[in-house]
Amino acid sequence: MRKYFGTDGIRGRANGIITPDLALRVGQAAGLMFQQRGDYRHRVVIGKDTRLSGYMIESALQAGFTSVGMDVLLLGPIPTPAVAMLTRSMRCDLGVMISASHNPYEDNGIKLFGPDGFKLSDDMELQIEALIDSDLTRRLSGSATLGRAKRIESVQARYIEFAKRTLPRQVDLEGMRVVIDCANGAGYKVAPEALWELGAEVMSIGVEPNGFNINHDVGSTAPDALIQKVRELRADVGIALDGDADRVLIVDEKGHKVDGDQLMGVVARSWKEDGRLSQPGIVATIMSNLGLERFLGDMGLGLVRTAVGDRYVLEHMRAHGYNLGGEQSGHIIMSDYTTTGDGLVAALQLLAVVKSLGKPVSEVCHCFEPLPQVLKNVRYKAGKPLQDASVIKAIEAGRETLGQGGRLVIRPSGTEPVIRVMGEGDNEDLVNRVVDDVVDAVTRAASQVAA
Repeated sequence: MRKYFGTDGIRGRANGIITPDLALRVGQAAGLMFQQRGDYRHRVVIGKDTRLSGYMIESALQAGFTSVGMDVLLLGPIPTPAVAMLTRSMRCDLGVMISASHNPYEDNGIKLFGPDGFKLSDDMELQIEALIDSDLTRRLSGSATLGRAKRIESVQARYIEFAKRTLPRQVDLEGMRVVIDCANGAGYKVAPEALWELGAEVMSIGVEPNGFNINHDVGSTAPDALIQKVRELRADVGIALDGDADRVLIVDEKGHKVDGDQLMGVVARSWKEDGRLSQPGIVATIMSNLGLERFLGDMGLGLVRTAVGDRYVLEHMRAHGYNLGGEQSGHIIMSDYTTTGDGLVAALQLLAVVKSLGKPVSEVCHCFEPLPQVLKNVRYKAGKPLQDASVIKAIEAGRETLGQGGRLVIRPSGTEPVIRVMGEGDNEDLVNRVVDDVVDAVTRAASQVAA
């Protein structure tokens, strides 16, 4: 069991769970662990999104790293995938992103990347947790060996150039009207600029962060503003990023949403035709729609499913040689280019396919008809309601009812005290009934524990 790390780093209420003291100790613990790589001057890059609490956490992390003799390179507001990329390109031992992704501004988080730009393994996070809870006083650096810190300029331009270079040199976006929603988050400068440099006519929303408005009625988890703007401006496509720009949601010219499953389907089909898939299939999670699996199967491609979390998708991709994977939520991983989900790069790859086909986004991106999928959340205060006998019985009954033509997935959230119940199948009424039965059972079990 992990005490601090969830499925995507450490996350919680700023100055509640994510306190300066915790951030300080994370910096010290991670710094000490990565200094074991050799006897040289060790460096860490720190990026952040636009939350007010980012200043506090950045300063505390900086103090932690420098107190154990590690030099700190401060990047400022920059997307999570940019931190991963810069960790590698700047030859650093460690990369840190301060962000709670799509959560509201009150929350924040700490994501760690190794020198290869990949998120840390569960084992490494457990080692850091052990150090966080230990007495590090005697392992702090002496006065002469403390680390230094400096702010790095031009990191945004470097990331923009990196994102553009994922496209062939002859590809541009001339003639495309694009609305980009940056969620008032980490991508608010780089995403519009990259699209403009590629020749698109760009209209931007969610690009006025004030420390409090990240993800507020904008971004990939609140696409209504983008849908309205696409229709109002008669744009060819809308692109919505989340708070740290590692996930993307597309809106077609008709104002219809295109989720990560459809995006993976588009890219998988294109890459298969071009001979670019490294394996005959892609990697997704247990939450991806059964329609995607059937669509891929019709092309002779497989769909491997992992636990929820882009880190688990990536781990399987690396272990088995896949170069395309992702999540329905819009974390799209293209390992030929990136070491983590990258909303901007995924959007650019999709726009390149749209441009090459010369068809509207609505035609290109409607690869398959998704099966009816119902997702409901049950909040609980304590205990383990999924271990209750009545819940286990309801889940078994639901799976038997859906049979081979459907799926029932029940899982606890990795970032909050919520149990997610997802069902899908060809018969929507049946799916709704099965999900409601399981939700009722979980709710009753959770209330009994609370009482």
